[in-house]
Amino acid sequence: MSDKVSERQYIKGHKDLTVWKKSMHLVTEIYSLTSKFPKEEIYGLTSQVRRAAISVPSNIAEGAARQTKKEFSHFLYIALGSLAEVETQLLIANNLGYISEVQLGSLVEIRKMLNGLIYKLR
Repeated sequence: MSDKVSERQYIKGHKDLTVWKKSMHLVTEIYSLTSKFPKEEIYGLTSQVRRAAISVPSNIAEGAARQTKKEFSHFLYIALGSLAEVETQLLIANNLGYISEVQLGSLVEIRKMLNGLIYKLR
């Protein structure tokens, strides 16, 4: 089998991927959540967690646009790293009392989906 992602019968584009859709929803949730953070965090934790969240669907999209499975997988691994950043930053926000509890269900789901897609691309 060729390494080319022209074997793309399984995907027409990143917008067809459920993991991309769920990560886009995560970005919306993060923006809503961080809008309640203290104003002095606007250039600190608020900015950091928002950028990390945005990085997840952005890297999925960029990877899906690449020509090979190897390249696609590379960007999915970057998305996993960004997801770990979001988790860490939410735990920090919880420790600082900016949020009352951390709901990690959607992060766990997205992580599993990314790992599954990486496995499928092998």
